[in-house]
Amino acid sequence: MGFLRLDYLGYEKHSPEGNNSGNSRNGKYPKKIQTHYGESVIDVPRDRQGEFEPTVVPKHQSRGLSIEKLVISLYAKGMSVSDIEEEMKEIYGITLSTSAISIITNKVTQAAIEWQNRPLENQYLIVWMDGIVFKVRDQGKVVNKTVYLCVGLNKEGIKEVLGMWVGKNESASYWTGVLTDLKARGVNDILITVTDNLNGFTDSIKAVFPDATTQICVVHQIRNSCRYVVWKEKKEFSSDLKNIYNAPTKESAALELDAFEQKWGGKYPYAIRSWRRNWDELTAFFDFPVEIRKIIYTTNLIENLNGKIRKYTKNKLSFPNDDALKKAVYLAVSEIEKKWTQPIWNWGLIFNQFITIFENRIQV
Repeated sequence: MGFLRLDYLGYEKHSPEGNNSGNSRNGKYPKKIQTHYGESVIDVPRDRQGEFEPTVVPKHQSRGLSIEKLVISLYAKGMSVSDIEEEMKEIYGITLSTSAISIITNKVTQAAIEWQNRPLENQYLIVWMDGIVFKVRDQGKVVNKTVYLCVGLNKEGIKEVLGMWVGKNESASYWTGVLTDLKARGVNDILITVTDNLNGFTDSIKAVFPDATTQICVVHQIRNSCRYVVWKEKKEFSSDLKNIYNAPTKESAALELDAFEQKWGGKYPYAIRSWRRNWDELTAFFDFPVEIRKIIYTTNLIENLNGKIRKYTKNKLSFPNDDALKKAVYLAVSEIEKKWTQPIWNWGLIFNQFITIFENRIQV
């Protein structure tokens, strides 16, 4: 907390600016504080006149609630327990043992479990699904593990992360378990799902929510289509693909696909086959007004969430176990969701469109 005293006095230690200022540094004194998770000792800076008021733990108080929040905040940014101990001591002048820090951060595990098992709403208008890969130590080896994430749009137009599930390589069979968990927690109906084109994903969704409209991310499809196109032709190839998904109707999109096949089918038949095979799921968004199309034709919304989670966990090259990974992702999601307090853009119009299209399913 020395920097707080510096800010209060207005001059550096030994600086001539402090001469005849009427106040000066006067060392530190130890103070025991009580947190929800045990007793700790901190070194509190003091001034000659006794006027300095520390903001972390105010005078005549022994409760360190702000310290707990600080520890959790540092942990959420990806710092290890030992890093937090060093940060607290060097920056804040707080002596907090690694065991005390671990006790505080371990409480996050229980909070994450309660969050993961909370009851959900019975219906979501849209659910975006995607996975994000992290390196985790498992049985002595560092392996890739996928955090499965679902973001739901409720009838108030608010986005919420419905849960996170940790598994190995992303697979349709694991997603079946995720969707089954959503149902067990109270979700009876999903109007539209938005996913990547993982093989078997649509079948997994239909097995649990048979009435859901399934939309495959068009952006993922374009990336996959361009994967084997020679570099000098990618720009033209991608431009021609845009004519398909920018078409005004599904019928005109089909005509654009025919034209695309005539031009590129001989050289890149794989790309054409993939569009033909997934056509119904790739073009489901054409059945909706433009305002809804914009939010369901791609998984950009959940990919943006993944990017923000990456920022919170960037200090972690790998996690020691699944529990540490879950804590970090839970804390990141908690911070991100603090900004998800308002309905999505143009919600009034969009919700009325949903009511019109799904009048027999939406209960207002």
